[in-house]
Amino acid sequence: MADDPFALFDAWLGDAKDSEPNDPEAMALATADATGRPSVRMVLLKGHGPDGFSFRTNLDSRKGEELAANPNAALLFHWKSRRRQVRIEGPVGPIDDDEADEYFAGRGRDSQLGAWASDQSRPLASRAIFEAQFEAMQERFVGGDVPRPPRWSGFKLFPIQFEFWSDRPHRLHERRLFTRDGDGWREGLLYP
Repeated sequence: MADDPFALFDAWLGDAKDSEPNDPEAMALATADATGRPSVRMVLLKGHGPDGFSFRTNLDSRKGEELAANPNAALLFHWKSRRRQVRIEGPVGPIDDDEADEYFAGRGRDSQLGAWASDQSRPLASRAIFEAQFEAMQERFVGGDVPRPPRWSGFKLFPIQFEFWSDRPHRLHERRLFTRDGDGWREGLLYP
């Protein structure tokens, strides 16, 4: 058994990139507000390693507001083609401005403009309003670079627990649990 959950995650993500037809970096992000009311949505993994798992968002979005009120989250990667999933839990913190700037600068221009046009997670009276806001951003930034909006950034989850789940015949699945233990990891198994 591997004793490093990050190395095992890298291997499994590499396998998924070879077999998943769409978005092997897609992950379910579960958050909860200050009262404990949960919500979950799909986001894309934008970076990972021993320093954490990062994703990008508008800080005023529902997930941004929930993470500001309750800075703990869970991630779930489900790779159906591999019959595997990984759950990761831990506290969350903001990414730094340099990291946000670098990633935003590498996005396609229309995605950059969309970040300016969208009041993410807020009620929208009609699609036409959003499309008009997008056109207004095209005009605003015509001929120049599109800077990162002030409320557009991201978060990083700092793992304290990983669970690696593998499908097995007759529902005799394998569940490997890694729990942070000081500077290292303690590994064990869970019943399926």
